[in-house]
Amino acid sequence: MSHVVEIETQVKDAAAVRSGCNRLRLPLPIHGTHRLFSGEATGLAVQLPDWKYPLICELSTGQLKYDNYGGRWGEQQHLDSFLQAYAVEKSKLEARRRGHSVTESQLADGSVKLTINVGGAA
Repeated sequence: MSHVVEIETQVKDAAAVRSGCNRLRLPLPIHGTHRLFSGEATGLAVQLPDWKYPLICELSTGQLKYDNYGGRWGEQQHLDSFLQAYAVEKSKLEARRRGHSVTESQLADGSVKLTINVGGAA
């Protein structure tokens, strides 16, 4: 039986953040307190391509802190790509943790299709 699932992403898993960074060939995230234009934020910092300030993932709350000045200091597309990569990697980690197998397909529109087979190991 097939089900379509829509996911609203909260970034709470450090392993999935690292996997998402690897997937996008980004530098590994760094935990600590990091400078943004309008202050500081503490969490796991991801340096997105051509962003002036890092994206800070506050894992305890799932919130993201960033300052891209309405796209002038970083393109929204890079944030969207990171969130997609995080969601894919988190979904795969959770499925495998439960003993399911996962196959992934990249679709022509840039979206990703995950097929999770209950009970099968991959």
